Amino acid sequence: MAIAIPTQLDTASRGTHVYNLQYIYLISIVAALGGLLFGFDMAIISGTVRFFSDFFRLTNIETGWAVGCINLGSAVGALVAGKLSDTIGRKKTLVLCALLFAISGVGTGWAMGFTTFIFFRLLSGVAVGAAALVCPMYIAETAPAPLRGRLVAIYQLAITTGILLAYLANYLLLNTGVNNWRWMFSSQSLPAIFFFFSLFLVAESPRWLIRKQRNELANEVLARIGGVGYAKQESETIRQSFSQEIKENIRDLFSKDLFGIVLVGIGIAVFSQADGQNSLFSYAPAIFQQAGMAEDSAFLQSVILGLINFVFTFFAIGAIDKIGRRYLLLYGSALLCVDALALAAAFYFQWPGYWILTFVLGFIAIYAATLGPVTWVALSEIFPNRIRGNAMALSTLALWIANFFTTASFPVMKTYLGLPATFCIHAGICLIYFVFVKANVPETKGKSLEEIELLLTKRS
Repeated sequence: MAIAIPTQLDTASRGTHVYNLQYIYLISIVAALGGLLFGFDMAIISGTVRFFSDFFRLTNIETGWAVGCINLGSAVGALVAGKLSDTIGRKKTLVLCALLFAISGVGTGWAMGFTTFIFFRLLSGVAVGAAALVCPMYIAETAPAPLRGRLVAIYQLAITTGILLAYLANYLLLNTGVNNWRWMFSSQSLPAIFFFFSLFLVAESPRWLIRKQRNELANEVLARIGGVGYAKQESETIRQSFSQEIKENIRDLFSKDLFGIVLVGIGIAVFSQADGQNSLFSYAPAIFQQAGMAEDSAFLQSVILGLINFVFTFFAIGAIDKIGRRYLLLYGSALLCVDALALAAAFYFQWPGYWILTFVLGFIAIYAATLGPVTWVALSEIFPNRIRGNAMALSTLALWIANFFTTASFPVMKTYLGLPATFCIHAGICLIYFVFVKANVPETKGKSLEEIELLLTKRS
């Protein structure tokens, strides 16, 4: 006997609405591909440094510039993308990011001169900075409130996937000859091309459409997400949030009623990079070698770090809409503080190498399960609609600056202060972050972006 299959099979009920999960997850996964390329681009250079340094005959300073310049490009991308995404839309900005990722991957890989190499590395950084801003914002603006936390957390999962894939690509291409580093960089173009074509499967952000008074198209997108009733209710709420807007201006970020929210966003962004995970990802081989491990295992150790980072992100995806953003930030900062102190003790008392490995993997696991994903969720949802583009740009700019200084300062602190003192400093930063979250970050799980706006503007 034949059984009719309902057309709403791929839906789920939340409250009074029935959501089209198939389309919602399609939007989130496609946007998260920008995060995959973000992670891939940031990590791929780890396996190429020795090879391109030899090819271009670089000094230590030039090598450091080659590795770190992507952060400068990312800062530029963050500055540009906020205004650009407000002007041409979130989706079109992501299309440009995909093109930049594809072009810069090949351009970096096959550069014949060091100046050309730096140019394409900076261009790649622009794509990273823009994607880091627009991807989570786009997901947050399309996701229903009960699902938003886990959907934005998919973006962080994509970043960890990109990091893992970059480590694997480096490992697999290691023995491909003198041009191995060229193929490593060029491999970035494959996921970039896939990202480019995938974007044609999804719609523009309904909040951006309403802001541009394209209400009919916005209602079509919202109806596809949650039905006609959902579209009517959401579109009215969104329009009300824009009703007081005259014209977005950078000066709005510093107004009395909004500056407190902007400071919270900047704090979340900066602390997410200053807590120590960048030091572990960027300098893990040197840390392991100082703990007495063999140098030739560096590539494999990187793959293990990437795998741990990937696996524990799933915990955050499952927990963020249950435990909440605030509690994950509190638990994460507290546990990272304890782990950093354990690392400091392990180096100070010269414990066996397996203890170092355990604490390093533990630190990455804690970060992946808490601060890593929650950072992007929080930044994508705490800012009011009328300043979200500029506020996200300012916060991600602060994030990239913090990323640059924490990464660049680690070898200096390691040399002049020693690893025990260095990890004690990271522990202190994590403790300060715990106090900052407890005092300034309210719980936002299950609330619409407009409800969060009312909550935070009342607190400021």
